[in-house]
Amino acid sequence: MNNPGLFQARWNLRRLAFCNFVPLVLLAFWLWPTGQMLCVLFDEWLFHLLNAPLANNPIWLHIWAIASLRPFDAVVGVILLTLLIKGDWVFRALEVRRAFFGFLAVLLLLLFIRMLFSKLAGYMGWQHSSPSVMIDNAVRMSEYFPALEKTWELKDRSTQSFPGDHASVLLIWALFMTVFSRTTWQTCVIWGLALLFMMPRLVAGAHWGQDDYIGGVLMAVWALGWGYYTPFAYYVSEFFLKVTAPVFGLLGKMPVVSRMSVVRSA
Repeated sequence: MNNPGLFQARWNLRRLAFCNFVPLVLLAFWLWPTGQMLCVLFDEWLFHLLNAPLANNPIWLHIWAIASLRPFDAVVGVILLTLLIKGDWVFRALEVRRAFFGFLAVLLLLLFIRMLFSKLAGYMGWQHSSPSVMIDNAVRMSEYFPALEKTWELKDRSTQSFPGDHASVLLIWALFMTVFSRTTWQTCVIWGLALLFMMPRLVAGAHWGQDDYIGGVLMAVWALGWGYYTPFAYYVSEFFLKVTAPVFGLLGKMPVVSRMSVVRSA
């Protein structure tokens, strides 16, 4: 949906209500005993489907081991940031800087929501260990690659895997970009990348599916609602545009950097 105004200094109460209703429905379904049982059954099937092939395919094992390393998260971050600030893809070149700061505002709000929700989850006893810890026959990649585990940390286990914070960041990026996407192709690329980059944690067993499609989704939707459908993103992006103007003014004088849309945008 193309939104030429980017961020608005007003409340969109209808969509804000929707972005609060969806997370509450997801949480209620997850807390409902029958819903929880369905989630567990689906997650166990999904984990075995994704994790079991690692034991018999060394190439597959190496691919997902690399994707589960902490440094790979930085690679993912660069890819997502590049698409966000690429001029005339989702955002017009002159709007890229404002879009970047608007996304930063929503991301900061997501981190705040995650902190509060994680405390609530701990207090209510909603936390659980990851499948690689709880399922005996799980393929644990850190045992296959102890050197990588020691040097870079393989993200294949957790004693507190709910909610999926890694997934929530990918989902808020996908939701934010989808709001402004102009074509079906852009939307497919956005969600294809988000789902692909969520996979390493699921394959390795660091997270159950419900950590992502319940915990990650509800936090991302909350952040989008309170960040984008309120004046929050508008005022925070305006603030960052003003305080960083001198910095971008200096960057605009550098030979290569000055060609970037995020530097050239007004």
